[in-house]
Amino acid sequence: MFEYTLDNKRYHTLNYYFKSKFGRKLYKAVIDCGFTCPNIDGSKGFGGCIFCDGGSGYFTKKNLSVTEQLELESERIFRKYGKVPLIAYFQANTNTYAPVETLRKIYSEALEFPDVAGISVGTRADCLSDEVLDLLEDLSRHTNLTVELGMQTVHENTVGLINRCCSHAEFLDGFHRLKSRGIRVCLHIINGLPEESAGMMIETAVQTALLRPDAVKIQMLHVIDGTELAGMYRNGNVRLLSREEYIDIVVRQLELLPPETVIERITGDGDKSKLIAPEWSRNKIAVLGGIDKELARRNTYQSARFVRSENS
Repeated sequence: MFEYTLDNKRYHTLNYYFKSKFGRKLYKAVIDCGFTCPNIDGSKGFGGCIFCDGGSGYFTKKNLSVTEQLELESERIFRKYGKVPLIAYFQANTNTYAPVETLRKIYSEALEFPDVAGISVGTRADCLSDEVLDLLEDLSRHTNLTVELGMQTVHENTVGLINRCCSHAEFLDGFHRLKSRGIRVCLHIINGLPEESAGMMIETAVQTALLRPDAVKIQMLHVIDGTELAGMYRNGNVRLLSREEYIDIVVRQLELLPPETVIERITGDGDKSKLIAPEWSRNKIAVLGGIDKELARRNTYQSARFVRSENS
């Protein structure tokens, strides 16, 4: 049976993980170092994924140094929550897509900032050279490191449709190379991608469970103004999930995931000033509450249908 009673949730929340491991909640301070992506600069493709809006740069001031951005973020977070430990979150675009010495410098600068208790690095599975992995492995020995990989889906047809320019086989290679170094990995899943059925989204969860990831982020596909997806949506080429459909799919996905996998996100925050659809995603509290209620109504929980292998 589920044991995540700290938040009265039926899934393994990030809050539960933080308080179990560190004794208190940690807060993510978002940093944008102005990186690009091989899917943007032409080395593998142009334009980025169809839903890409340049990472989460609207949170940040990428023209500032890492220290200056952390100063602004810590002020914002401390004002709301008091003085708390921080995770320096390199979120926008591909944060291992630079020379190793550049990466070493920015990661070290973040770790030297007062109250930073660890770092989280968002990247692509095809941007993990041996030299980068050496650096990440070294960091993982000295601090609390998480590497976040954009998986989105396990279906190659969808990978092509969203212009990811990184096959699922390449994703799996990057994931396993990280895990072979003992690095904590969080995978991103997006529900509602073009031409995917509910069954395909469930299959993504099945395949994710087989990987036994340390953490997963689940979110709805957001249509953001200025992206290629926005044009597709306006032309009627994309059907989005309703809130009820999204909740049903998430509940079924949670049932399949291992109990130890931390659910770091279960819905998403699009830039509300540029969000076109779905309108229901603006009310995050209602979505979270809907998932909680549906889990309770079905009397189910994360890992309820997880199938352990003989080696588990």
